[in-house]
Amino acid sequence: MTLPHEKQIYEYIATIEHLKKQNQNNPLFNSEIRKLEQKLNKLKEKVYSELTPWQRVLICRHSERPRSLDYIKSLCESFHPLYGDRIYGEDHALVGGLAVIGGAKCVIIGQERGKDTESRVKHNFGMMNPEGFRKGLRLMKLAEKFQLPVISLLDTQGASAGLDAEERGQGWAIANNLLEMTRLSTPIIVIIIGEGYSGGALGTGIGDVIGMLEHACYTVISPEGCASILWKDPAKNIEAASALKMNSENLLELGVIDAIIKEPLGGAHHDPQAMCASVKKFILEQWQILKMIPKELLLEQRYLKYRQMGKVSISE
Repeated sequence: MTLPHEKQIYEYIATIEHLKKQNQNNPLFNSEIRKLEQKLNKLKEKVYSELTPWQRVLICRHSERPRSLDYIKSLCESFHPLYGDRIYGEDHALVGGLAVIGGAKCVIIGQERGKDTESRVKHNFGMMNPEGFRKGLRLMKLAEKFQLPVISLLDTQGASAGLDAEERGQGWAIANNLLEMTRLSTPIIVIIIGEGYSGGALGTGIGDVIGMLEHACYTVISPEGCASILWKDPAKNIEAASALKMNSENLLELGVIDAIIKEPLGGAHHDPQAMCASVKKFILEQWQILKMIPKELLLEQRYLKYRQMGKVSISE
């Protein structure tokens, strides 16, 4: 899958590969190939340093971008999945269970949206139903009981908006998670790995430390949803993506997130292994800090963290 802004890059790559195959070990072409490779590197730097907010949304949606199951497989030395909310049933949009990461025991949960048609349908494109939020809370309560840290991976375009979800108490399930996560007496590390929109993301996104991948997105609504409401035109998604200020550098400046986790050049899908290694490093570093904080202070800091969000200053 080639993204529109990468078209010229892949044309360069195809040309270089063609020259290499056609002229193997021919010194007459070696210098020309080196020049093209230098131009390719400069082109990559230029294209990836000038990404627009909408282009970064496309990176989040790339079919080969690592998803929650990819991170769980790469991060965990062992993982024991747990299922169901003990009230209604299993929600495949949320995966989670007991895990060991870098020798540290934890509970990990992640919104899983799938990579192909079959897996996307199975996981409902990462859009959780009420039982998904209840399942997540059940696992977090289990972590609290055994004093294990919670790792929460966010990647969703929003909570399921169907009538059946509303009938089963979607709004209450999200609100209850927000309340319970604010007073969960064990460290919570949240990482936004892709798109994180609306209450669907926030319902498992309250934490002591919030890390965000460089090209991830985090905001109250998807660009298409925002465009439909503000301009009555979903085609204005590009303008909406810019207006929402949903990129990592915007949110770090606003104090919504605590750290930006750098991605490989062009996005996590270009080097998933390196991306997973960076996420693992971030988790272990934050756990070393959080485990030293007394429970009462941890809860107070979490409370103050969210109280301080949304401050505005009005100048004359």
